[in-house]
Amino acid sequence: MTITIRDVARAAGVSTATVSRALRGLPYVDEATRVRVLEVAASLDYVASPSASRLASGRTDTVAVVTPDIGRWFFSTILAGIEEVTVAHGLDLLLVSAGNPERPQPALAEQRLRQRVDGAIVIGLSADNPEVQGLVTAGVRLSLVGTTVEGVPSLVIDDGHTARTAVQHLLDLGHRDIAVISGAPGASPVEMQESRQRGYLESLTNAGVEIDPNFTVYGRFTTEGGREAMSQLLAREYRPSAVFCMSDEMAFGALTALREAGLVAGVDISVVGIDGHPQAEALQLTTVEQPVVEMGRLAAEGLISAVELSKVPSDDADLPQAQVVPTSLVARASTAPYVG
Repeated sequence: MTITIRDVARAAGVSTATVSRALRGLPYVDEATRVRVLEVAASLDYVASPSASRLASGRTDTVAVVTPDIGRWFFSTILAGIEEVTVAHGLDLLLVSAGNPERPQPALAEQRLRQRVDGAIVIGLSADNPEVQGLVTAGVRLSLVGTTVEGVPSLVIDDGHTARTAVQHLLDLGHRDIAVISGAPGASPVEMQESRQRGYLESLTNAGVEIDPNFTVYGRFTTEGGREAMSQLLAREYRPSAVFCMSDEMAFGALTALREAGLVAGVDISVVGIDGHPQAEALQLTTVEQPVVEMGRLAAEGLISAVELSKVPSDDADLPQAQVVPTSLVARASTAPYVG
């Protein structure tokens, strides 16, 4: 026989509302009554219905992760950090693909998530993306990764600074003919591409290096794309001495293209990436590391705090601020001094 909350209330001599409040740890239940309810519930082997509890609390105990591409290493790795926190809090995850022009969705994320989640973690989409704007306008509780919106918990790295760190490393080694493997031409759903491109250009300009538009190629943030992009650079009469890749995955493809051409990274052409992918060490790739799993944990904690906030902040000083996560250069054999 299934034990119901009414059975617990009857055995404890209290109302069903009191049982509900006692079992959920809510206020307005004296300690003696709470203890009695818990003892009776345990003796009857009562298990609360999740759906009933969620209905009573007005919560879904589900959070969404909104991202343009869950298949990429960065997104799947940050998801691991998010899941670690949500599991510890007994929350379910709902994955939503949004903002990728290559895979358009029939409805905006806000329409798909309405009344289904307590909040959403948005990864990599720019602040002016329609998906982000729709969620903000609808009042969905958010935590953002890779972009900032005033009053919303946000987690970012300084992408411009990170790119400058990578390019400056090549400049310090004496390189001047430095190409870049970017994501995609034109507008990108991923905000960091524009910032990293700007960092690349600023570094060269500050060093007095003339910008060569032929040294910008595109790898779609994939390994195969990076391979194709490096092959394009190698096919040109005038080759760069070094290549800055906007992601480690594209850098892995660039290393493959060099091997296929009989060239050695760090000897013939230096290569640097961004991310801190676990394979970077095995491939001796110089990269600017970001703590991706930790970023996922922090993003999830930020959203949970926003969901549990019992009142609207009273002044601007209380509004959530963007948290900038530090990055660090790890130099390996794929970069070496320019020898002419």
